[in-house]
Amino acid sequence: MLHVAVVGSGPSGVYAAQSLVQQDQVPGVRVDVLDRLPCPYGLVRYGVAPDHEKIKSLQSSLRTVLEHERVRFLGAVEIGPGALPPARLLGLYHAVVYCVGAAADRRLGVPGEELPGSHSATEFVSWYSAHPDVLTDGFEQDGFVRGVESAVVIGVGNVAVDVARILARGVTELLPTDMPDAALGVLAGSRVREVHMVGRRGPSQARFTTKELRELGSLPDTEVLVDPAELALDPAYVDPSGLPAASRRNVEVLRGWAERPARGLPRRIRLRFFLRPVALTAGATGRVGGARFERTLPDGRGGVAGSGRYEEIPAQLVLRSVGYRGVPLDGLPFDPERGTVPHAAGRVLRDGAPSPGEYVAGWIKRGPTGVIGTNRPCAKETVRSLLDDAPALVRRELPADPLAGLRAAGLRPVEWPGWLAIERAEAELGRSLGRGVVKIPDWAGLRRAAQGAGQ
Repeated sequence: MLHVAVVGSGPSGVYAAQSLVQQDQVPGVRVDVLDRLPCPYGLVRYGVAPDHEKIKSLQSSLRTVLEHERVRFLGAVEIGPGALPPARLLGLYHAVVYCVGAAADRRLGVPGEELPGSHSATEFVSWYSAHPDVLTDGFEQDGFVRGVESAVVIGVGNVAVDVARILARGVTELLPTDMPDAALGVLAGSRVREVHMVGRRGPSQARFTTKELRELGSLPDTEVLVDPAELALDPAYVDPSGLPAASRRNVEVLRGWAERPARGLPRRIRLRFFLRPVALTAGATGRVGGARFERTLPDGRGGVAGSGRYEEIPAQLVLRSVGYRGVPLDGLPFDPERGTVPHAAGRVLRDGAPSPGEYVAGWIKRGPTGVIGTNRPCAKETVRSLLDDAPALVRRELPADPLAGLRAAGLRPVEWPGWLAIERAEAELGRSLGRGVVKIPDWAGLRRAAQGAGQ
């Protein structure tokens, strides 16, 4: 019987597990889904904004897979340096599928990027999503927005839209979410009145979806401002008919906002285009005080060129949202140019040849591209490769139960009952605060909750 470990319990990992147990090419496959965290669902739990309940509801379908009789969730299992080496993990399973995402943020590479008050958007998202590493890593213990009146978000993708929206939301709208209480309290006292979302290219090349973009225009007491002169710099703005449908819809939404007079509402989100960051500047307190940009112009080849004209936007918080990058996992090959593990149809390549029993799926396979649904065909391709290799893989004898091997390596996996205990503890925490479910934001609290199931 084929026994497979899937490393990562986000969408790509769960879709890989689903493909393995639903196929009939190799009957009776057993799958252990491992995660570094004691909680499943990956970025669906820790990356989707708390006010996006419809997307977060995807957890229900992922849960169905993890409750399958031949799938086992094992949380708090770390693979890599100082933990379980990939070679030792492969010794416990016939095959291992790595679905570890792209954990690093791309940097701006400009002076002042290290100033206090300058962060990646992912750090901000992790803070308001209760990722337990936030407290461990010491990211902005004072809560990001204290003392902030103006914020700059560099990037024009969906994550940038998410953080701009959360910065502009009122506490009344955030109260029903599962946002941790400390973050909610900080945002309740926020004095942010101006949020600038800035892109170095034009509106036709922005990567946000129209649905996300339109949400900005529906926030209470908040107006969206767009400079029609900046939009007009984009050659496709005057005649968007040649654009893909999604980009065309984005342009039309932006056009409507640009033509609408300002209403003088308490909060403003300003969408800026054709501005390239060149430096972050310090304020009087030594924290970031502003972001300096160079005006760019279309170069006629789909890119932009600098104009030699500059502008500074005052800000006490700068969040960069300019993409993600995979990080090396000690013991696996890594392509530093692409930020991915070298592979052929999901088979890990070592020195150009497939490594028996090692596979990848998701962002660590293809790079940080696509939406959540893109992970499904990506996982299916990898699983097809694995199943084709299965006759050779199953010849290798394994320990009776890999769980014993994990424990012998010093790990204490959190099994499904432990996760259910965390869910109950978060529901109880919410009741005690007069709210719905509220996430536990720290490692110690998650471990205590899991122990409630006798873990």
